[in-house]
Amino acid sequence: MSKPSVVIFNSLLLPPSQTFVRNLGEKLQNFTPYYVGSRYVRGLTLPKEHTLVVNQGDFRGKAEEGLFKIFGFAPKLYQEVKQLNPVLIHAQFGLSASLALPLARTLKLPLLVHFRGADATQQEDYVRYSSINHWVYYQRCKNLQAEARLFIAVSKFIREKLLEQGFPNEKIIVNYDGIDIKKFQPDASVLREPVVLFVGRLVEKKGCKYLIEAMAKVQSVAPDVELVIIGDGPLRKSLEEQASKLLYRYQFLGVQAPDVVQSWMNRARLLVASSVTATDGDSEGLPTVVVEAQAMGLPVVSTIHAGIPEAVIHGKTGFLVPERDFEGLAKYILWLLEDSTLWQLFSYEGQEHIRANFDSFKQAKVLEKMYQEVSCS
Repeated sequence: MSKPSVVIFNSLLLPPSQTFVRNLGEKLQNFTPYYVGSRYVRGLTLPKEHTLVVNQGDFRGKAEEGLFKIFGFAPKLYQEVKQLNPVLIHAQFGLSASLALPLARTLKLPLLVHFRGADATQQEDYVRYSSINHWVYYQRCKNLQAEARLFIAVSKFIREKLLEQGFPNEKIIVNYDGIDIKKFQPDASVLREPVVLFVGRLVEKKGCKYLIEAMAKVQSVAPDVELVIIGDGPLRKSLEEQASKLLYRYQFLGVQAPDVVQSWMNRARLLVASSVTATDGDSEGLPTVVVEAQAMGLPVVSTIHAGIPEAVIHGKTGFLVPERDFEGLAKYILWLLEDSTLWQLFSYEGQEHIRANFDSFKQAKVLEKMYQEVSCS
């Protein structure tokens, strides 16, 4: 008996930072995922036979993408999706959900919406006209609140942000993104190096400028400690300039493949996630990297920001400081670098915490139960 199909809708298929979208589909056991979006982008690969987009990359495709976004007009895509006979559409991010709303209406499919961070936290006054997707989202937001069947928040913090914006309480469910805990396990034969690791996009909300300031203090005491930054973004040039003035040892490695990131997690001494609330309100949901790091036995020093305190337990699996507190970051980085007994304790407790609460297979079962209930109601 064939498994029922579900549409995983994401406007762009698939940016390198969105491994969680592909992981979501890969973990489904009782449903067959099809990835649908506006257009392809360079990044993560998806199975071609299970992927559909409006814009095929030529001039006509750009026009068709515009019509789809603004008017919901994409007859070829609608027909292709209809032939899949899906039981629901699961949109990734609020902005993508607003694009998928006309598709869900036309095909009379229940719509589930996953909110993950900026889509629930950015302030309308700052971003309404920053892109077509943002404009469409705010045009359709009230209809989305009324018509979508479920809203899935990646943290309790995101749930509260949705409630503040008028999303109906009874439709919001918190479901943490899990990771493959069998894949993310430390290799004890690899020696840890005096490396502080950062992984993420180089944008304001990641707070890298405060991490660099913290590392300047760390290196004034322990000059052999190196900062390794994996990721890219619009702030890379300014951050490299800042690092060149303040730090002795550092590397900017740009975007790296997941296996390379995991290798660094196995080599590093700790991970820092220096997240802050951006000027436009942009915040994290619950960054997957802090979950992956702890699964790899890597203690985390981070900030009291968004859903991070739901994954990093202060004083047990890592340390948390207020946003922009670079002195606090430096203090806890040095403590974990110097106290091997504390490091071992945090490393062990972090792994146990992630196994118990962030196992992707357990989380996928919860999600599939939602799918089953929504598709049968």
